[in-house]
Amino acid sequence: MKKGGRLLIVDDQFGIRALLAEVFGKEGYETFQASNGKQALEIVHEHSPHIVILDMKIPGMDGLEILKRIKKTNPHIKVIMMTAYGELEMVREATDLGAISHFTKPFDIDELRKTVEQIIAEEHSVE
Repeated sequence: MKKGGRLLIVDDQFGIRALLAEVFGKEGYETFQASNGKQALEIVHEHSPHIVILDMKIPGMDGLEILKRIKKTNPHIKVIMMTAYGELEMVREATDLGAISHFTKPFDIDELRKTVEQIIAEEHSVE
């Protein structure tokens, strides 16, 4: 059975995008990938994902700017930030801007899966 969630993975590292897309694809999510802010925002406009897994450090438009624009486009999209160790100030700012969770790289894939499942479950219980 499909879990019925659309997931956008935004990271400039192909390996991380591919890994997360594979893991969540197997779990039954529809996944989209973007390597930069422009692609991410196009996917948000076209597909309105339920959850965005967003890396903080992306060349060009950084994660905070992408987060602001996602929330401006659709405040209901849930955003999980991925950060490198030691970016606490950015994490605080991201939380203030509406990010609901964050993971420090290297992250625990099972923890990330559980967080996504919880968010989707909460979404479905509200509908």
